[in-house]
Amino acid sequence: MPKVYEDPYPDVYIGGGFSDPTAPPSADPDDPDGPAPEPEPQAEPEPEPAPEPGFLPRRPADRVLGAVAVATGLVLLGHSLVPNTPGNLGSLLDTALPWTGPAVPALLLAALIRRSRPAGIAALLLGAVWAAVFAPLFLGGSAGAAPNLTVVTHNVGAANPDPAGTVRTLLAARPDLVALEEVTDEALPAYRKALDRRLPHSVRVGTVALWSRFPIAESWRVTIDPGWSRSLRALVQGPDGPLAVYVVHLPSVRVGAAGFATGRRDETLDALVRTLDGERQRKVLLLGDLNGSTADRVFAPLTDRLTPVEEESGAGFGFSWPAAFPLARIDHILTRGVTPTDAWTLPATGSDHRPVAAGLRA
Repeated sequence: MPKVYEDPYPDVYIGGGFSDPTAPPSADPDDPDGPAPEPEPQAEPEPEPAPEPGFLPRRPADRVLGAVAVATGLVLLGHSLVPNTPGNLGSLLDTALPWTGPAVPALLLAALIRRSRPAGIAALLLGAVWAAVFAPLFLGGSAGAAPNLTVVTHNVGAANPDPAGTVRTLLAARPDLVALEEVTDEALPAYRKALDRRLPHSVRVGTVALWSRFPIAESWRVTIDPGWSRSLRALVQGPDGPLAVYVVHLPSVRVGAAGFATGRRDETLDALVRTLDGERQRKVLLLGDLNGSTADRVFAPLTDRLTPVEEESGAGFGFSWPAAFPLARIDHILTRGVTPTDAWTLPATGSDHRPVAAGLRA
């Protein structure tokens, strides 16, 4: 019987044809070139670095916050370089400069919401610049100096409906001198009735007046604004000798399409400075409504001769106008030869200004 050998490579039947199991696989049996090459593996993209815990990656909005902080800081440091023409833009900027302060907490809050470290650092640097510029207004004061004279000045407003109530507010400060501006003929009797009992010595010129606890040796009109009677000078026998007291109401200013209109006020201010140059008394007080902030560069000749009490007493800004929400200090007490110990703003009255007061060592 013949031997039967098994074929070690049997044909494999696949759907109507035979194939060799030892042949390499082919995607197409009819392709004579053999199987298609396998695709090369694609390199996987590198993952983006994870942000630091608590902070998001920098975005365009974060750059905007930083730019705002830097621009505000440059305004604080370089506002004096802004020209005053056209429209007295530099003076307007000088006056509004304290209001750059609210930008600091606003930028900090935005940085916290966005969790942006660069924006937060920029806001903190802006806060440091603001504090350096305005620190003298809060860090002054004469340690150990006890006041012997309290003075108050107030633009009472020509349309004030309550002169008696206004005087009660002023007398609550226990003043030795009270200077009033915009005192009309109609309201004068009401002011005299309320003030004369506490402050028996007084003088009035036009629409400005002064009441004093101490005798007034002499007084006269100061002609710095021809056609107006809104300034006076009185020699008061103070607690430690004579004191020249000026009560002044400078012309108003306007902000409009043409800019910051201050021409008439500035001319009157120049005349006031010339008058002060001729003052021979060592001790001088200037009280009144100057219709401008002493931070305005135009007031530099005046502040070179007299010192605003808020700067020496560390009383802060002491904004006085408008009374409902004060935005600027335009009512002032300035001194020469006396020591301010304190300065403050009194509550609102029937006027559109708030009264300002100071304690002095005179």
